[in-house]
Amino acid sequence: MEQLVDNYFPYPSVAMKGGKSKAETKKTDSKLSVKKGAVAKATKKGKAAKDPNKPKRPPSAFFVFMEEFRAEYKKKNPSNKSVAVVGKAGGDKWKSLSDAEKAPYIQKADKRKAEYEKNLKAYNKKQSEGKKVDEKEESDRSRSEVHDEEEEEGSEEEEEE
Repeated sequence: MEQLVDNYFPYPSVAMKGGKSKAETKKTDSKLSVKKGAVAKATKKGKAAKDPNKPKRPPSAFFVFMEEFRAEYKKKNPSNKSVAVVGKAGGDKWKSLSDAEKAPYIQKADKRKAEYEKNLKAYNKKQSEGKKVDEKEESDRSRSEVHDEEEEEGSEEEEEE
């Protein structure tokens, strides 16, 4: 029987129902574990700083619903401090709503999305104009630096003579 299993499953850990041994599990767990300092280093190198002027993404219809639901829930249950309970109740209520009942929230979300897209276009336009100005200043600066270097070389030659 062991030979039949070996023929069908070339990997012994797959063939046996028990899974991996403790030693194998420790090896894979150590590969998956992340060192505490490694996370901080990765985020410092890889990600660029976020621009605080960039417009925030608009909320979905569910989050528009949740804004109103939180206020209602807080009035009904002022003693509740748990965010998870409010979220769970809001999710259950959202699931129970019909499409007709969801429609006003969807409209509000679409309205916010249109406003966001307008703001984002304006932001991107401003960013691209800013880069063009920076490039122009940089090119002017580099020309003047080159010109200054030529003058310095010329004055050094005159001093040597």
